[in-house]
Amino acid sequence: MSERDDPVTIGRRVQQLRGERGLTQKQLAEPAYTPAYISTLEAGRVRASDEALRHIAERLGVAYDELITGRSARLATELRLQLTGAQRTLATGATEAAAEAFSAVLGEAEANGLVEERVAALLGLGECGLDTGDLDDARCHFEQAERELAAAPLPVRVPALRGRAVAHYLAGELRYAVYLLESTLDELNRGGMHDPDALLLLYASVIGPYMDLGAHARAAQAAELALALAPQAGDPALVARMHRSVARTLLAEGRIAEADASLAKAAELYRGLQIRTELAHCHWMRGYVCAQNGELDRAEAELREARAMLSAKRAGLYTSQVAVELADVLHRRGKSDGAAALLREVLSDLSPERGALHSAAAHRLLGIIAEDARDTEAAEEHYVRALSLLERAGAAGDLADLCRLLGDLLRRTGRVEAALDAYRTGLGHRTAPGTTTLGPAPAQPPL
Repeated sequence: MSERDDPVTIGRRVQQLRGERGLTQKQLAEPAYTPAYISTLEAGRVRASDEALRHIAERLGVAYDELITGRSARLATELRLQLTGAQRTLATGATEAAAEAFSAVLGEAEANGLVEERVAALLGLGECGLDTGDLDDARCHFEQAERELAAAPLPVRVPALRGRAVAHYLAGELRYAVYLLESTLDELNRGGMHDPDALLLLYASVIGPYMDLGAHARAAQAAELALALAPQAGDPALVARMHRSVARTLLAEGRIAEADASLAKAAELYRGLQIRTELAHCHWMRGYVCAQNGELDRAEAELREARAMLSAKRAGLYTSQVAVELADVLHRRGKSDGAAALLREVLSDLSPERGALHSAAAHRLLGIIAEDARDTEAAEEHYVRALSLLERAGAAGDLADLCRLLGDLLRRTGRVEAALDAYRTGLGHRTAPGTTTLGPAPAQPPL
């Protein structure tokens, strides 16, 4: 039940509504109360019982909650309809229009004290920030939603917690993102809060950071648990996101056909739901799968399609990330000049705080292209920049390979001791991936 306003405010509201309807105090009071009681109530000198207020609300023709809070029940319904519209707009990839709609709802909800609608608008604005790459804004909106939900059960808070973790992940803060997701999973599972949607959202979201940290065993376990939870989940968009995430672990295990099938399931769900931005991510991931399988012409087509879809919707950060994958395919197809030009364009849009992993990947590929052109000085510079970005992010999965490239370059140029140092650094990151940088695995759900 909503909290009541104070007796004076309620009294004034009753008096105003009675006047608007042309009722006397006697007409409002009958048959259960007296005109004197209504007079006292309107003066704010009595705290009316729930029974009396329900009687008065019925006589005035308003909802009980509207009478005691001053908030129109119709307004909440209208705002929920606007939120649904904003979510559909976001699904089509029109992020700026969606952000405007969410902001409008947020203003109305704040003005009228509607907490549930305010939280939904904040979460929507956070998702808009993730799509456009405005990670600081996204994080702030998710944090505000968490504060609003501080007293709510943990499953209710999961979307805000997950959003904040994804913002940290995209900023290159891998370990902190994993900490947020793992600690929430642990609390849910140890506390017996078996909410399939909340758990599936968390497991699907933690797979990417696990893979980038080199914790492949944990990523595979998270994928296995997500697949087991999927039949219990009620949100088809969430199931589609899970299939897209699981494809990455299947690919790492060399199960290319299964990864492609998982992405096909995700794409089918997204088409049915008309979620265009996520469909672009499926094209992106399928391009990556094709590239790993040596189907470079198909990979280029899929990645170009993903880039065009994301660029059209001004999803800046994701567009830059796809461009790095596309440049790799172009290089492998012998189009190194085009790849280098694309990478230089991408690096102007990325930074250590915004897309650190793909910025490192761009420098790594530029280093390889420079080596092919026998420009060892430029190659070394790019490798060192990539190494710095990956070390800051803790991306052990890519660090070992980069140290090998740098070590080989140093050895070929006669700097054997420096090469040995690079190899040792790489070996350090290859030791027991996923166990040296992370604590104990979170508790598992009772499947």
